[in-house]
Amino acid sequence: MTENPNAGAAALPPAMQAPMVSSHPDPEVRAAFNRMYEERARREAERPKVDAEGREALGRLFKVAQSDTGQARRVAAFLLGCYNGERFPFDLTDFRGLDYGLFDDCLLVLRMDYQPRQEVHRYFDQGGLRFEQLAKDHGLTDVYKLRRELDDLRAGRGPG
Repeated sequence: MTENPNAGAAALPPAMQAPMVSSHPDPEVRAAFNRMYEERARREAERPKVDAEGREALGRLFKVAQSDTGQARRVAAFLLGCYNGERFPFDLTDFRGLDYGLFDDCLLVLRMDYQPRQEVHRYFDQGGLRFEQLAKDHGLTDVYKLRRELDDLRAGRGPG
């Protein structure tokens, strides 16, 4: 008897409900689909816990990033990488300079942000302004701004 991959699917949003593949001729395809669906359902069931732990960790990390501790700059760089990784690239080797608790909090935020319900800065009042201020406070380079300035210099326009 083939298990119904839609068993318990009523708890999932419609987009997460799986189509029936019980009629597929290849049992390996059916088994692979069932494993994938079960994993998706398991992760969706864990989502409230992941989100709660991630939000708490995000708050703790933001406080550290605003402090003057030795790890504040690394934490700020991580948070800015989550905020806008193209503007503020984060060097993964910076994790090596964090204590275990901060590293664990970073992982909790990453896990929450893997499938974000909202962008990390939106968890804070005036989050965009606050994250931009973190970059200024720690002298972290906005790569887009740097590229624009370089393009202006090459074009003879000077910094703008």
